[in-house]
Amino acid sequence: MRVLLSGHRGFVGRHLHASLAERGWHVTGIDLADGGGDALDFFRTDSATFDLAIHCAAIVGGRASIDGSPLGVATNLALDAWYMRWLARTKTPRAVYFSSSAAYPVALQQPGEVRRLREDDIDYERPGRPDATYGLAKLTGEQLCQYAAAEGTRMTVVRPFSGYGEDQDEAYPFPAFIQRAKQRQDPFEIWGDGSSTRDWIHISDLIGATLAAVDQGSTEPVNLGTGRATSFDQLAQMVTEAAGYRPQLKHLATAPQGVHHRVCDPTRMLDFYQPRVSLEEGIARALAT
Repeated sequence: MRVLLSGHRGFVGRHLHASLAERGWHVTGIDLADGGGDALDFFRTDSATFDLAIHCAAIVGGRASIDGSPLGVATNLALDAWYMRWLARTKTPRAVYFSSSAAYPVALQQPGEVRRLREDDIDYERPGRPDATYGLAKLTGEQLCQYAAAEGTRMTVVRPFSGYGEDQDEAYPFPAFIQRAKQRQDPFEIWGDGSSTRDWIHISDLIGATLAAVDQGSTEPVNLGTGRATSFDQLAQMVTEAAGYRPQLKHLATAPQGVHHRVCDPTRMLDFYQPRVSLEEGIARALAT
């Protein structure tokens, strides 16, 4: 199996690369971190053929980047459009598009009762406002997948929720919390009021579910998550208790915090993949590194 993997040096990309290599598949990676390996340029100019393409390359950078650099993040619109054009031009038979939970309407992620987001909560005819330009790019990318599919590529669309792991960049909440706990920071800082919730899925399960979706030949969007709502206050308490101390929690009300609730209904994923790593185990693994 010859696989093209864009963004192969990123958090998701490098774990995918390792898993694909374990299968014995030949992987060609493209990443700006390689020095000159720009996926945008590749998709615009290259005509190489592959059995499978997986598109992980994107500008994200955590909540501060999403809120602080909306035009930079919007570059993903061009990147995804050229990916789809490349798929059609090269007649790639199978492809994966990494969408995001940010594509869901922000109106469904407000304070109050947690609503577990279902794949059909995104209606392409009346999609609602997604989360910032990052969510807009992912929502647009999903719709472009339909055109790539019409050109003959079997498209698998995955919507990861809050992926985390031991080697994630500290621009993201989970590794930032782990580092604060390792340093036994007291008070322990939390962006926002601490009551907003996220659905945490360990990187090994995110990758496992993605490859299971490929194996299944899934053509409908699939949420990647657990359905477990964990507030940032709860996450801080879990992390610090696992680290062996109980600090005061200090909330930074003016810091970027995104939508209030972001939790999925994982029913569609559970038809072909069961998560293996609990949040408690993921915390223990991260503290041990």
